[in-house]
Amino acid sequence: MAFWAVGYAVGRHRAYAAELRAHQARDALTERTRERLRLARELHDVIAHSMSVVTVQAGYGHFVIDEHPQEAKAALTTIQAVGRDTLRELSGLLSVLREGGIDDCLPVLPAPGLGELGRLITRTAEAGVEADLRVLGRRRELPPGIELSAYRIVQEALTNVVKHAGTGECRVTVGYRESELTVEVVDDGAGAAAPSRDGQGLAGMRERVGLYGGEFSAGPLPGRGFRVAARLPMAGAEGNA
Repeated sequence: MAFWAVGYAVGRHRAYAAELRAHQARDALTERTRERLRLARELHDVIAHSMSVVTVQAGYGHFVIDEHPQEAKAALTTIQAVGRDTLRELSGLLSVLREGGIDDCLPVLPAPGLGELGRLITRTAEAGVEADLRVLGRRRELPPGIELSAYRIVQEALTNVVKHAGTGECRVTVGYRESELTVEVVDDGAGAAAPSRDGQGLAGMRERVGLYGGEFSAGPLPGRGFRVAARLPMAGAEGNA
């Protein structure tokens, strides 16, 4: 009985150790998957908006180059500026990846925030969509993860307006509340008649909001138009990105 008890205990210990190793491996895989998703979101948001602006400006420049060379020159200047900014963001991302790998890259990625919305709106205007920015509440410094997520949500929503809405106007509203930040982008474009916007961009926005336990909605408005809205609670914001 003593030998059987010892053997049984050793067997249970080995089984527990094996189960613990398997659990740790699953946790590591899950964390790495989360990091890959975060990296994919950053790459998508950086590239999608920039390429939308570049494509629109290139098409416009090609259209007017014979009769209005100065306007074509302005379009090329915009393409150059957008391309330079995009290369800077991508270079920063790739350099961090080379040095530290996926697990270390997100905390030190170039992180735009709400203070750069003016520049983003200027870019969007250069792509043919005038965005009216409205800020409700008192502006204040927010956790970096909240700042980045809110900026990327606005960026992706504006990209979708440029690509799908078929309108030259939209409205961006940022609301500073006591315990949360709200973001809304509304256009008066094609709405339900537009091609589906439910691709990687909207999925990425949902994921960003989900990290904070917030609420996200996106869909056509009655008649015409499309609305993207997000609510980002402040609680627990420091640990996410």
